[in-house]
Amino acid sequence: MFPPDQSTDSDDRETAFRPAIDAHTHLFPDRLAAAIQRTLSAETDWEFSTPTARDEIEDVLRSVGVEAYVALPYAHEPGLASDLNDWLLERADDSAFLVPFATVHPDDEDPAAVVRDAFEAGARGLKIHCPVQECRPADSRLEPALEVATEYDRPITYHGGTAPMYEGSPYVGADVFEELLESYPGLRVCCAHMGTYETDRFLAFAREYDGVYLDTTFAMSTSAPETMGFDPSSISDATLVELSESIMYGSDFPNIPYPYRNERAGLLERDLPQETARDIFYRTAREYLGLEDDAILDSAN
Repeated sequence: MFPPDQSTDSDDRETAFRPAIDAHTHLFPDRLAAAIQRTLSAETDWEFSTPTARDEIEDVLRSVGVEAYVALPYAHEPGLASDLNDWLLERADDSAFLVPFATVHPDDEDPAAVVRDAFEAGARGLKIHCPVQECRPADSRLEPALEVATEYDRPITYHGGTAPMYEGSPYVGADVFEELLESYPGLRVCCAHMGTYETDRFLAFAREYDGVYLDTTFAMSTSAPETMGFDPSSISDATLVELSESIMYGSDFPNIPYPYRNERAGLLERDLPQETARDIFYRTAREYLGLEDDAILDSAN
């Protein structure tokens, strides 16, 4: 198991990171967490040594200066989402800095009720994993859930890109994500992993649509060339500066086959203006989550 943190970042780089919001993590019941990591290992050459229990996850995040973290659930089968949402919300009740999202499966009997119940119980947003749940971002089966998200003004984080193993999937990619943007222009949505492997298209969406966000998860890691065949330097410093109000930091922890420090090291090594760093590591996620006036993060600024 990786230790909480063995970073050698300089004081200046640490200052650029702290406080941070990690906008993309996962917390699942033990058996499901183990099954997800087994599936990822079977489909890739990744090996995991990361903790999956909430307390241990929080030890790692706290040690590096994360002020709040967003836990993103997703239901692999219909009928599981409500129980998974309830489980995560219970864990959030006992945590000082866990921000819970909810999930819904497109084949749930009443997707709108699943999402509405979760929002009423405290879920901050919705997570859809398009290739795993076998649905396009604007799938008609999800329409009731998307309408509820619009009604409550809650964000939706999608795995909407083709990385790391979904290039042949009909459920992901820039073309099908654009269908969502055209059909639901009022939604606040994030495409995870910088939209890899179609980063140029997704960056263009962020320029065009005020409600489109991207997270840096996996794509901007120093391990990205080995783990997903993506070069983080293909996204320039100038682009990060230009779109800092649309890009937020995320890690995918604990489902990463490398130490947590690798996720932030490359970003910290860039010569980014302080304002850009504050956006990427903190302010953009706060806006995306609708936490501007929320007490959970009042002490961070």
